[in-house]
Amino acid sequence: MHTPELVLIADDILTLDPIRPRAKALAIADGTIVAVGGAEEVRALAGEGTRVEEIRGVLTPGMIDSHTHVVWGLELTRGEQLTDLDLSAVRERVRAAAEANRGDQWVHGWGLDPNLFTETGFTGRIFDDVTGDVPMFLRMRDGHSAIANTAAVRAAGLTGSETFPDEARIGVAEDGTPNGYILEVRAMELVLSHAPEESLDSMTARLKELLADMAAAGIVSTYVMDYHRFTEPLMRRLEAEGDLPVRLKFSPFVYPGASEQDLQQILDLQGTGGRRWLVEGVKFFIDGTIDNGSAWLEWPDAYGQGTTSIWTDPDAYRSAVAFFVEHGVPTATHAIGDKGVAFVLDALEDLGPKVAEGAHRIEHIETIPDEVVPRFAQLGVIASMQPIAGTHHTRADMTDNWSTRLGVERASHGWRCRDLHDAGTIIALGSDWPIVPFDPRVVMADTILRRPVERPEVEPIRAEQGLTSEEALEGYTVNAARAAGWQDITGTIAVGKRADLTAWQTDPLAVSAELLPEVGIVGTWIAGRQAHQAVLQAPAGAEVAR
Repeated sequence: MHTPELVLIADDILTLDPIRPRAKALAIADGTIVAVGGAEEVRALAGEGTRVEEIRGVLTPGMIDSHTHVVWGLELTRGEQLTDLDLSAVRERVRAAAEANRGDQWVHGWGLDPNLFTETGFTGRIFDDVTGDVPMFLRMRDGHSAIANTAAVRAAGLTGSETFPDEARIGVAEDGTPNGYILEVRAMELVLSHAPEESLDSMTARLKELLADMAAAGIVSTYVMDYHRFTEPLMRRLEAEGDLPVRLKFSPFVYPGASEQDLQQILDLQGTGGRRWLVEGVKFFIDGTIDNGSAWLEWPDAYGQGTTSIWTDPDAYRSAVAFFVEHGVPTATHAIGDKGVAFVLDALEDLGPKVAEGAHRIEHIETIPDEVVPRFAQLGVIASMQPIAGTHHTRADMTDNWSTRLGVERASHGWRCRDLHDAGTIIALGSDWPIVPFDPRVVMADTILRRPVERPEVEPIRAEQGLTSEEALEGYTVNAARAAGWQDITGTIAVGKRADLTAWQTDPLAVSAELLPEVGIVGTWIAGRQAHQAVLQAPAGAEVAR
């Protein structure tokens, strides 16, 4: 064994390794854990030049967010944050932004609640009186649709007759003219191609701040479910300044209708990257979202929508998935509706044993019937879930748009974490930032409580589907590593694993879920190098482990 470069001695270490669940110290050489054990036995391994640090806190494997959009998210979070605002407040925010507009700039906003359009239907015309001739583009909170005013419709030259190679579309009024409802990525990209772009300098500054905030929340790695066209220039800029504070694994989109040339270009990207970023895996969509009627459902929603895949030819999806599975590339497929989830499982099952050998995942899984639940474990398909989307966007009384569209039966099958776990499914947790906040402490708390942790007055949403604290922590560590096929190199604290670590101010398994977001993050390490360090005080109602 190499003489360790670093020995960390903590109040406690939760290894999540069943062979040795707890320890007091670990040693690191060349970015790898070379010893785990008691404080004195590991300290004895220190040689000349070994740095010995005592951590006032509890070490766990580094936290991994299994689903974010940290680069594309810069575009998704451009402009006014409209999350949880009612229509009156949104209109005032938009009015102020339009009045402050200079030159040819557009008003941008994000986080718009689809429930605001219950009476009017999805239309951007209701903002024309507060925006005038200033183009406006507001993204819905699901990230799959947007609202544009008449000025933006005019600036983009929309006619309502636009066609796309998938199920993206431009919404129209009864007279056939565009009403400002923009559905799915390609339609949104068309509109935004006519808006002034944010400068690379501005995007670099925002991304740098975002990654620092993620590290401060305890995240050491995140799987980025896209490869935005600005990804490489932004990564090069940031790594020219120093190491990234968070590892980033990018999985490029495979758009519906992708050609053989498109697939080959994505295959050629695999394995490229920099010091702490890597292109690995691919991201598919089989459907859209329930809130905007584009999730693929077994039978129509309350408005007669949700009966088709976003892939106009679903068999083309099967062929594209098979291409990457045959080349050993991990796949992740966004599937929200019950029909969408079942179709993806069918497609993977048809590919045989290679699927279980790889790291193939389904993202979101918002509603599934009983017969679908056991199929994940049977096929070795990982469930990558964001139950915080349910706690933030639905209500226990089912009066929200998501539940109303689905009806009682399907809404009662939302985010079935407990059922999937008990059926033997590997559940990886994440945030889908910027759709919901990225703080893993908050995501874990909501996953346990099945309600927003910051709102104790709210009735839990299908409380029986909550996970335990340990299961939620596994979702951000052990299972998150499995979701990338990285179980041999990270996810637990054990000899031979990468020294990616998160230090908590106190044991995250020893505090109530309500107090979990208050547990401070002492620091994070990537390959044994500190990526974040904080000076903290004890959280209210919690004791620091000694």
